[in-house]
Amino acid sequence: MPSTRATTKEHSAVRTLLRLWPYVRPVRARLLGAAAVAILASCAGLVIPLVLKWMVDGPVADQDPAGVWLGALFLLLLGLGEALLFGLRRWLVARPLSHVEAEMRADLYGHLQRLPVSFHDRWASGQLLSRATTDLMLVRMFLAFPLTFLLVNAVTILIGVIIMLLQDWALGLVILGPALPVIVTCVLFERRYFHVARLAQDQVGDLTTVVEESVLGIRIIKGFGRHRSQARAFRELSRTLRGTELRKARLLASIWGVIVTLPEIAIGAALVLGSVQVADGDLSAGTLVAFLSTALALRWPIDSIGFLLAISQDAASATERYFEVMDEVPEDATVGVADGDREDSGLRFDGVVFRYPDAPLDSPPVLDRIDLHIRPGESMALVGATGSGKTTLTALVPRLHETTSGRITLDGEDITAMSREELRSLVAVAFEEPTLFSASVGENVLMGAEEGDLDRALAVAQADFVHALPHGTDTQVGEQGLSLSGGQRQRLALARAVVGQPRFLVLDDPLSALDVHTEAAVEAALREVLAETTALIVAHRPSTVLLADRVALLSEGRITAVGTHHELLRTNAEYAHLMAGSGETGEDR
Repeated sequence: MPSTRATTKEHSAVRTLLRLWPYVRPVRARLLGAAAVAILASCAGLVIPLVLKWMVDGPVADQDPAGVWLGALFLLLLGLGEALLFGLRRWLVARPLSHVEAEMRADLYGHLQRLPVSFHDRWASGQLLSRATTDLMLVRMFLAFPLTFLLVNAVTILIGVIIMLLQDWALGLVILGPALPVIVTCVLFERRYFHVARLAQDQVGDLTTVVEESVLGIRIIKGFGRHRSQARAFRELSRTLRGTELRKARLLASIWGVIVTLPEIAIGAALVLGSVQVADGDLSAGTLVAFLSTALALRWPIDSIGFLLAISQDAASATERYFEVMDEVPEDATVGVADGDREDSGLRFDGVVFRYPDAPLDSPPVLDRIDLHIRPGESMALVGATGSGKTTLTALVPRLHETTSGRITLDGEDITAMSREELRSLVAVAFEEPTLFSASVGENVLMGAEEGDLDRALAVAQADFVHALPHGTDTQVGEQGLSLSGGQRQRLALARAVVGQPRFLVLDDPLSALDVHTEAAVEAALREVLAETTALIVAHRPSTVLLADRVALLSEGRITAVGTHHELLRTNAEYAHLMAGSGETGEDR
């Protein structure tokens, strides 16, 4: 299960961030406009030292109050213009970047729906959640600020250095002295910070997983009095994350120590040298004021380098994490070629072998050469000991897992030749563990089916209890449907399976949570549904087995016997043992 996936492989932040281009391209005009506006605002700030030079060497030296007031007015207008331009930049980027974030989040969610179950089996939900929330927030922050200001600050520094060199080339060289150490520091910082940023984001995903599991499993935690141990585990992860964040802070402090201290020393040296030149008459006071004012105006563009690089590395790491998921191959990307015989109707397994993708190659398969034919309109019960592979076999029909070899056909057509949308419109599934969503009863059952099917499905599943709920089928069942009993949730899951009147029905022990009387009522109604469909039913109780026309015995991943319930009771010792262990033989049914 991927949780902390930070690697030490060589990376390029620029190459990683360039993968955002398809999302940025539709809004590139607004972003370029915002960058141009920000450059104008910065250039307006660099004009201020030139106005100061004119004021000091002109109106101040000549004791001209009118000139001083005129210069002050120019400074005020430049300051207002700079503020308005930066406000305009913010307005230009706000709407398009919120659109980029929304598009990326929607694409991620849609992609997750198309990824195979094997992917979700490997990945912790908290890791996926953190990619859809925290990581995309970091990407938006990068597009809103560092992406623009890395360019703006570079242009500002370049223009400012040119202005200072034109004022006095000797002082300009003094200011440029720290450039090489600052550049080396930035390169070293970029390499180290990326890995720490990636580690922190993975740890946020781990922490999110713990919180989510604790909330969903709160009844178990409280029931077993494990709240203290859970709290300790959470605190341990929090301390680990805190340590990583402190490493980030130390790296950021180190680069700031260099890029703040060295330029300050250079400005101090330029001040001393310039003061000597003014005293000797080699430099005007206005030129020195303009030079130092320009140098001070460049302090923010230089000081912010560490901050901008840190956000950029965070965003590069977040982008890498985002595309780790987006690069996973979705289910619909693998479609086979139909080579079946349409006359071979019903549901057929031909030499099906299944091994989990992450299982060692030399391990025995979960399912081994399964051959089974369920004729049209026939219902087949699947019986076997715990761990024999029953649930795995049923998951292959709607392609929740892919067969390792062999094939499965529906009415003669290989299921790999169908799109999953088409396949799952033909096959309905009810799982042993019913899953309900934070929605109304009706929405949980229908799942997009026609409204008119709801009452019939509820009747088949003996789920008439919904009409006694406060708002009937519009009642919200709450997260995971835990406001309902286990039997009620299972009946709603069964109603969901039959609501669309599917041609093929796969039921994984659908009556396990029902009491005897409710089970009998559901079985009576379910027989009418089974008469109109082709069904595969995982069964543990003889009462459920008797719903089916025939029974298949699955033993250690192989189909070892097929026949009616009574035939297998007489001829197969393993089957008789399984049925006897379930509490009844069913001979009287």
